[in-house]
Amino acid sequence: MKQLKDETLSIRTSANIKLLLKRAAVKEHRSVASMVEVLVLAYAKQHGLEEAQSAEDNTGERQEHHGID
Repeated sequence: MKQLKDETLSIRTSANIKLLLKRAAVKEHRSVASMVEVLVLAYAKQHGLEEAQSAEDNTGERQEHHGID
């Protein structure tokens, strides 16, 4: 099942970082947003971080969330 993408992330960065991100995305045939996801997931895996669980369970009830938003 595809992961629901319902969050928006805006960042400020230098022109050089933006260019590097775009180049990486083109090289990998991805969108910039997809490239950011790949990079974050690779970092998390490398450093033993777990992916955050969904804020809702399958019944639609909110679960207690202990993480970084």
